[in-house]
Amino acid sequence: MTTFAFEIGPIRPPSEARSLLVRVTRNCPHNRCAFCPVYRGARFSIRTVEEVLADIEVMGRLARQLRELASGRQVTIGVLRRAMREAGSEEMLEGPSLQVAHFLAAGGRHVFLQDANSLAMRPEQLVLVLDQLRRTFPTVRRVTSYARAHTLTRRSPEQLAQLRQHGLDRLHVGLESGSDRVLALVNKGVDGARQIEAGRRAREAGMELSEYVMPGLGGRALSREHALDSARVLSEIDPHFIRLRTTSMIPGTELWQLVADGLLEPMDDEEVVQEIRLFIERLDVSSTLQSDHVLNLLVELEGKLPRDRDRLLQIIDRFQTMEPRLRRAFVVGRRAGLVTLLAEMERPEVQQRALDLLAAVEAEHGDDLGAVVRQMMTRFV
Repeated sequence: MTTFAFEIGPIRPPSEARSLLVRVTRNCPHNRCAFCPVYRGARFSIRTVEEVLADIEVMGRLARQLRELASGRQVTIGVLRRAMREAGSEEMLEGPSLQVAHFLAAGGRHVFLQDANSLAMRPEQLVLVLDQLRRTFPTVRRVTSYARAHTLTRRSPEQLAQLRQHGLDRLHVGLESGSDRVLALVNKGVDGARQIEAGRRAREAGMELSEYVMPGLGGRALSREHALDSARVLSEIDPHFIRLRTTSMIPGTELWQLVADGLLEPMDDEEVVQEIRLFIERLDVSSTLQSDHVLNLLVELEGKLPRDRDRLLQIIDRFQTMEPRLRRAFVVGRRAGLVTLLAEMERPEVQQRALDLLAAVEAEHGDDLGAVVRQMMTRFV
């Protein structure tokens, strides 16, 4: 099999797991958010249009070769691996080849533009990238990108509408919090008013909009303000999706140092759940709430607002009314990957394993379950 090389950035949203990853920019232009470890020590740059178009051309050639390997069969990873073995190839699908194979196996419908802020590329250049993507992969139905609120407010409505017309369908924006005090604490670089302006511009341009919220980001002191102001700002924007990303304290970040210096008191999972409850109660949106990240304790918190508000609150009530020791067992079991859903705790064997794990954790670390859980959560970032 021919070797194909193109750039892939370090991250993408969970919802883009089977998307074609096209790197437009490298790293993050802000790169000072206290909670984020991803781009530390890396310089931001915008790739040239020629570089990006060359990558798309290579991806297109690779996709054609993979389809030929499938010999008319539906493209799946299993089909491709068998075809390579039958052809006597010792090479295995890996790296860029595997990424394109997953894209094809998922129907070749979704593309994600990397890295943290593709809209930093000049709009007229990004249009060329979008046009080439659609020509090379006519099956594509959605192109998505991260975008900073700061950059969105620097693009005119006409520029954003042009990007939408040329196939930029969805944006993911890190709101993190609607509280100006929390945003300043974590050095987000924008305030709530700019977040509202940015979100509205994206929506008015006709793009689907996902806004990310980080429960627990303000610590105990700012928890109520964080919940209420986040609900207020999102109610002003009314995005298509609100995605929960529970705060994790990552060693080496400024947020970790704030905790170490006693300037931020981290919340435990039970407190974060209460914060989320207040947040959901106060949302006045027509958004879909999604809990699509491993850091979230309650993955069941997914639904359309306001229709599903009562059901979402009942899920939280179900957790909060569990017998205290079972509740702690669920927390440690969830963080260890032993259990995923609340309903699993109704199975005696799962419940017992979670209780045994809790007892082992307490025997080794004492009663400070919060500290143990925070350490466990760092594995997933």
